[in-house]
Amino acid sequence: MSASSNRLLEYLEGLPHREFKRLYAQPSTALAIFRRMLPPLSKTLVMAMLYIPRAFPIADLETFVRQESRRDQEHAVDLLERLQILQRTADPKKPRSFLLTNPFAASLRQALTGAGHHKSFGVPSNAESQHLIPINQLDEFARSQWESILGYMVGSTAVVLGNQGARLSNSVKTLLQYGGLVEVKGVSVGITQEGFAFVLQEVNAQVWTVLILYLDSAEQLSMDKVDVLSFLFMLGSLELGQSYSKNNLTDTQSQMLLDLGDLGIIYQDNSKSDHYYPTRLATTLTSDAGALRSSSAGFGGALRSSSSDDKGFVVIETNYRLYAYTSSPLQIAILSLFARLITRYPNMVSGKMTRDSVRRAIDMGITGDQIIDFLYTHAHPQMRKNSAAVLPPTVVDQIRLWQIEGERMKTTGGFLFKDFASEKEYIGPCEYARDIGVLVWRNDKSKMFFVTRIEQIAAYLKNQRERRREGG
Repeated sequence: MSASSNRLLEYLEGLPHREFKRLYAQPSTALAIFRRMLPPLSKTLVMAMLYIPRAFPIADLETFVRQESRRDQEHAVDLLERLQILQRTADPKKPRSFLLTNPFAASLRQALTGAGHHKSFGVPSNAESQHLIPINQLDEFARSQWESILGYMVGSTAVVLGNQGARLSNSVKTLLQYGGLVEVKGVSVGITQEGFAFVLQEVNAQVWTVLILYLDSAEQLSMDKVDVLSFLFMLGSLELGQSYSKNNLTDTQSQMLLDLGDLGIIYQDNSKSDHYYPTRLATTLTSDAGALRSSSAGFGGALRSSSSDDKGFVVIETNYRLYAYTSSPLQIAILSLFARLITRYPNMVSGKMTRDSVRRAIDMGITGDQIIDFLYTHAHPQMRKNSAAVLPPTVVDQIRLWQIEGERMKTTGGFLFKDFASEKEYIGPCEYARDIGVLVWRNDKSKMFFVTRIEQIAAYLKNQRERRREGG
């Protein structure tokens, strides 16, 4: 599952049951969840049950999975239950069975067959084709708006970005500060550790991170959270280059158009226009197809998706001198966060990583591993060809040494599980925690482990208890 899907899953898990029911009443939402959130095995199980009106026994469900893949089946079923797509039958006298919940099942059937008159997938406007906004203009608008956000985060720290007149609204600035991506002290703006991690994500994950911050603040803006989510899922099903009517939108969704325009997700000729256009940022919300490249590598290049843009641009030597073959103000601004830039040419900048420059980045909350990841991800092809170790080991080791000069201890919030009655009782949830990526520490001798999230582990333990009861 991608980083953006994980972020969205965490948010959806916190929704109450009644909001799930309202959300799944929209076929576009059911289809978006099915496409974006579910791994292949979960999709297979949903499709197997979609047109079966009765409960599906666990024995029948297990025929879809090989014996050695039982753990994958448990993960698939667990995810479906957490998203309230699957429910267990309540009759204790019968073997354990599952049933797809409604309205999810009904909405997904409608989405797949095109049935109904729900207008859930947007209503195309009557604008004539010669008056439609060209796709390249929509791409340029999205690039300009999104790059202005990244420029605000990193450019004000070092290099002033020339983002061709794109303006960042006060509401977006407040949202970035609310999410802890930037820190404002007086008139100065500094990027945080979370902000630097955000900049290094692929664009779709960045967009969902900002949209979830927007969702968190929806109630403060007197907006219906379910309406907001439904509209975002609907945008992912729209066609790039097509204009859509505003007439069928709710008050909340109409209010959203201006905010999403500030993010480059929606384009409007003007606020009084009776139609809007989804940009590429919108149409890729619920799909991995045509996923955009890392913003830190230049959003313009990502939108063009040319193969030459996928090449790295950074060369670093064992003496810590750095050469970056780029003219992108955004890339230069990111480099200047942890390197002292000395010379700038039309298509290249040179500089040096020093103790002071790296320590300055660390003081802003950027970690040494984040710097190393950035250099590795954007290493020039020549560095990858000439050495098994892409980055000089002396540089990697020194960055880490500079970090630990002022850092002797790291804390991680989470939950400790202990006092298991047997080895078997301990190994199951511990291995499950490792598989889903929440395990931080384990001690097999003492039968203890530490995790960052408790919801999935609690659900797993509950399922195991039920299985033991059924087994008698």
